[in-house]
Amino acid sequence: MTEERTHTFHGIPLSVLDLSPLTEGGTVSDSFRNSADLARHAEDWGFKRFWLAEHHNMPGIASSATSVVIGHIAGATKHIRVGAGGIMLPNHAALVIAEQFGTLEALYPGRIDLGLGRAPGTDSPASHALRRTLNMDPNDFPLQVEELEDYFKGLSRVRAIPGEGMDIPLWFLGSSGFSAKLAAVKGRPFAFASHFSPRYTIPALKVYRDNFKPSEHLEKPQALVCLNVIAADTDEEAEFIASSLYLQFWGLRRGTPFALKPPIRKEEIAELWTPYEQQVVEASVDPFSTIIGSKETVKKELERFLEETKADELMINSVIYDHQARLRSYEIVHELMD
Repeated sequence: MTEERTHTFHGIPLSVLDLSPLTEGGTVSDSFRNSADLARHAEDWGFKRFWLAEHHNMPGIASSATSVVIGHIAGATKHIRVGAGGIMLPNHAALVIAEQFGTLEALYPGRIDLGLGRAPGTDSPASHALRRTLNMDPNDFPLQVEELEDYFKGLSRVRAIPGEGMDIPLWFLGSSGFSAKLAAVKGRPFAFASHFSPRYTIPALKVYRDNFKPSEHLEKPQALVCLNVIAADTDEEAEFIASSLYLQFWGLRRGTPFALKPPIRKEEIAELWTPYEQQVVEASVDPFSTIIGSKETVKKELERFLEETKADELMINSVIYDHQARLRSYEIVHELMD
C-alpha cells in the first residue's frame, strides 16, 4: 500500500502536483516522458500522491486530457497514489467522469484519487468549445457532484459501468471559500490551491474546519494545501531557475500564455514587464506560498508554512524549465523527509 512507503516532513505527508509542463523547444511527448520519470522518482522518494490538473488552451501545460495522463503515470509506477488535482467537473458530463475514473480504479485498484473543481480551467472560448454553451451556473456544481456520487453508489437510473460500486476518494479543490464550505458540509477532504491563490489560504481553511461535518468518508477534517517550491543547491541558483515561474505567471496575467521558458536573469525580466505587471505577478508568486532557495531555506520556510496552515498534507508544485533541475528540486525536498 502507498501509506507503507510514504515518508513525511514533521509527520506530514508530502505529495506532488504536476502539470506536465510543455517547455519552449520541447514536445508534448517530452512532457509526458518527463512526468513519468518524475513520478517514478517521487515514488522512490516516498511522496504520497502524484496529481495532475486539467487545463485547456494553455501552450505550457500538456495535461489537458487528464484522465488519460493519469493512466500513463499509474502505468509507469507501482504504488504511489495517482489522481486529478483536478477534474473541472462543469466541463464534463458526470457520467463520463464516473466511467473514466471507474476504469482507472479497475486498472489500478486502491491507487486513484479524484479531485473536483468548479472552475473551467481555461478561458471563455475554450469553455464554450468544451461545453458548447456558457449558460451553466457555477452554483450547479453541488448538483453535479451529487450526480457523480450517485453513479458511484449505483443510485442513478443510468449505470456507470465501470464506476458503479467503486470507492474512489473524492476531494474538493478550491482557491476560495465555496468549495471549502461544500467539502465541509459533505464531510470530504479539501485541497486548497495556495500555489496561485495565497491570500485566501487561511480564510478558506478556516471555513472548511469550522463547518466540517463528520461523514462516512471522514471523521475529522483533512486539508491538503498546495504550494510552489523551487529548491536548488544554493539560494542563488534557486532564484535563477525560479525566473521561469515568474515568466509563466507574467504570460498568464497578460492573457498571453506560452510554453515554459528557460530561466533568465532578474535584470532581463525587469526589461520585459511594466511596473503594474510586476506588481500583479508578485502578488501571485507570494512568499507565503512560494518557497525558493537552498535546502536550509526550504526547510525553514516549509516549517513556517506548515505552522501557519496546520495542513494535514502538503502538495509541492515545482515549475522548473530543466527536467534535471526539477528532479533535483524534488530530491532536495525528499532529503528533508523522515
